[in-house]
Amino acid sequence: MRPLAIVRPEPGAAATLAAARHLGLDAHAFPLFAVRPVAWEAVSPSTIDAVLIGSANALRHGGAGLEALRGLPAYCVGQATARAAGEAGLDVVRVGSGGLQAVTERLDPAHRRLLRLAGTTHVPLTTPAGHSVETRIVYESVALPLPQALAALLRRPAVVMLHSGEAAAHLAATMHEAGLDRGAVGLACIGARVAAMAGAGWASIRSAPLPNDSALLALAGEMCQDAARGAENP
Repeated sequence: MRPLAIVRPEPGAAATLAAARHLGLDAHAFPLFAVRPVAWEAVSPSTIDAVLIGSANALRHGGAGLEALRGLPAYCVGQATARAAGEAGLDVVRVGSGGLQAVTERLDPAHRRLLRLAGTTHVPLTTPAGHSVETRIVYESVALPLPQALAALLRRPAVVMLHSGEAAAHLAATMHEAGLDRGAVGLACIGARVAAMAGAGWASIRSAPLPNDSALLALAGEMCQDAARGAENP
C-alpha cells in the first residue's frame, strides 16, 4: 500500500488522519498551511438579513465580532461549518456542499442583504438580482515550508490528498524547489479546480465524485490500493 499524505491545515488534518487510519491506510499528516485570525470591523446586525459562511475557519477565528451576529440566519457549506455556526449562536437555515455559489442559488427571498465571512483567498460570488453581499475577511491561511518528513515520504511513491487549489499550487511549488520528482506522486483532489491548479506531470491525478472529505478520503484510499496493486503486477 502506498503511504497517504494529508496536507490540509489543522484541525482538519488531525480529523482526516484519524479517519484514514481507521480505514487501515498508512496515513500521515503534514499541514502545509496555518490558519490565523485577521482583525475585522464588526457589522451592525440591523444592516444585514443573513450570513454566508463557506468554512468553519471563519467561526473558529472570527473572534469577538461574531457576537453581534448571534440569532441571524446563516447559510453554510458543509456540516462542520453548520455545527460551528450553531455553536456561535447563528440560526442555520441551509447547509450546502461544493462551495457558497451553489448555496446562494437557493436564498430565502427575504434575505437580500448578505454578510459573507471569508478568508483572504476566496472565490467571487454571483448573487440573484436584488441581493447584495458585503464581505469581511476574518482569517488567513499562511503557507508553511515543506516539512522534511513530508519531503522524505514524497521521494518514494505516495498519494497526497488535496482539499484546496492553494494547497495544490503550494505543494507543486515547494516540491519543485526541493528538487522532488512529482512523477511518482498521485494526487487525490476534492474537485476539478484543485486538480487544475496542481499542474501536470504527476503519476496520477483524480478528483472526488463529491466535494467533501468522505468522498475524497474514499478516493485517496482507492488510489493507495490501486497504486500498490499496479506495482505488484507490472
